[in-house]
Amino acid sequence: MSIVQAGLSCLWFALLTACASTSTDKQQGINDYNLALSASKWQLIDDFEHTDSIAGWTQADTKNDTRPHIAHPQITERRQASTTSGEITNSAATNSYMLKKPAADGIVGNRKALTFKALPERVAVGETYTFYTRINVESFPNNHAFGLSDMGPADIKKHDYNAFEATLRVTDKTESNGHENTGVLMVKVPDGYANIKNIQHNRDAKPLVPGIWYQIWYVVNNASVAKGGQTYDVFVKGGDEFAQQTLVFQGATFRMQRARPLTHFLMNCNTGPVAKPYGNGGLKYDDLYMAKGVQLHTP
Repeated sequence: MSIVQAGLSCLWFALLTACASTSTDKQQGINDYNLALSASKWQLIDDFEHTDSIAGWTQADTKNDTRPHIAHPQITERRQASTTSGEITNSAATNSYMLKKPAADGIVGNRKALTFKALPERVAVGETYTFYTRINVESFPNNHAFGLSDMGPADIKKHDYNAFEATLRVTDKTESNGHENTGVLMVKVPDGYANIKNIQHNRDAKPLVPGIWYQIWYVVNNASVAKGGQTYDVFVKGGDEFAQQTLVFQGATFRMQRARPLTHFLMNCNTGPVAKPYGNGGLKYDDLYMAKGVQLHTP
């Protein structure tokens, strides 16, 4: 090959390389844009990174049977932990979250420990929204419910569990009919609650593992029952069982099915009756988001 030919070959190779690099950069730019566009659809309810985050939540103990009486028994507070290990207070690698407990350890008789906050946007009747939440079981025994309400503050305090519509539940308590819950994440169905499923293996999912963060997406259809709404589908990622995002329940039902705008994120927990308490295990919450439509990526 002549020097001229060699030079032309080198120039051609350089142009091809530059074009390929430009094409790769362009595709990466498109990918980054699409990711940013998707992320912008999520609206933050709370990620507890601000030191005064808890001040934005209303707390109420509406059936306080503690003996001796404690005026405000529930524990709802912002905490920080290492992103890889135990709790710490001073580190650049920390994550802030909410810990909610019905009462301090050893205190029983707080039957309705409510914590709630207005959504950044109301979900109108007929609309579908996806809600994203991360949870982490502090310990069992445990009895927590969380989800969405279509009521205002006064009515939430008055109706407690019946203020819920789309509801998720974490409990290992024994029901009044003798049924023993195991700590599997649960959803609302017409005749009570149902465990989420490992659909691939055609069985109930395994109990939640304390100390593990689980990501939950619940796609909420707030149309009327007549139009196929007042239902929600649930996806989970976390632990050994659900290493990838997985559909774990389809067609869970709203608790009351009132077909009204959804207005609040609501949490409720209780210690059980004084005569037969079932524990004060806490539930950690983080990264609460909502987005219009079906959004199954991570905020």
